[in-house]
Amino acid sequence: MTLLLIALTSIISFLAFNNSVIFEKMQLNPYQVYHKKEWYRIVSHGFLHADWIHLIVNMLVLYSFGSSVEQIFRELAGQGIIHSPVLSFVILYFASMIMATVTTVKKQKDNIWYNSVGASGAVSAVVFTSIFFQPMSSVYFYAVIPIPGIIFGVLYLAYSHYMSRRGSDNINHDAHFIGAVFGFIFPLFLDPKLIRVFLDQLLNF
Repeated sequence: MTLLLIALTSIISFLAFNNSVIFEKMQLNPYQVYHKKEWYRIVSHGFLHADWIHLIVNMLVLYSFGSSVEQIFRELAGQGIIHSPVLSFVILYFASMIMATVTTVKKQKDNIWYNSVGASGAVSAVVFTSIFFQPMSSVYFYAVIPIPGIIFGVLYLAYSHYMSRRGSDNINHDAHFIGAVFGFIFPLFLDPKLIRVFLDQLLNF
């Protein structure tokens, strides 16, 4: 499923790079969503990216962590904890994309000039689901410095919250923050008893 999402996102992003009509129709514009009821943008914007660097970074992170989460879901299915690993991953990805967008639509619904693209909210969710199951596994900070996933998670949330309050760039930090939080608690929707997995990982490190 991870590879399918990467392929689909890459193809749509590539097409949109060369077609401003596609880009304009699919990007998240809260004004259009709220006032013209173009709800599809809440999902379609996640298949667009601002440029090649934006696309490559998101897809590399999705591949790295998505593959791990899919494997964990397969193991949970084998234990009878979840019924379908594929469906669980699809729900995680798209539900987090939608949830990560709600705050943005609410805040920017009257701003006709606000636009946003990218799968970062959903990708953040996948990363934090991985951290839930493997909180002490190393995550490479700035792709160089290995730190425990739980420490990375705290730093990521603090940074996203800080940058959201500053509002000094064109990055949707609210989507990053909300997607991350959703991804971390998502396993508890599958089975609340999975909290034991997280706690055991921390306590037995």
